[in-house]
Amino acid sequence: MKVLLSIKPEFAFKIFEGDKKYEYRRTIFKKKDIEKIIVYASSPIKKVIGEFYIDDLLFDDINTLWLKTEKFSGITKEYFFDYFMNKNHGYAIKIKNTKLYNNPLNLIKNFGVLPPQSFVYL
Repeated sequence: MKVLLSIKPEFAFKIFEGDKKYEYRRTIFKKKDIEKIIVYASSPIKKVIGEFYIDDLLFDDINTLWLKTEKFSGITKEYFFDYFMNKNHGYAIKIKNTKLYNNPLNLIKNFGVLPPQSFVYL
């Protein structure tokens, strides 16, 4: 099964450049059979720009999660802890097999969905 994730463009492109090997989430999808992530680069891009497979899904307390993933986080420590402010635990999706599309896709035309706040099942 696939999920479409909304990701800020600066971080989405870091995924496809190989600088960001973890995508962080405060909450995660409930379905356990998710294998592929379709990447929607949010405003101002507003296009589906690529996809990747899930290598692993980490869940841990915030400090441990940072220690396990910081080398390939693609973000600063300050941004990480701001993002998880007031949360005790968080998720890190470990990324593998990225594919940047040559021609970005339109979310509504190609997938029939509106831009999600976080994610939508496909």
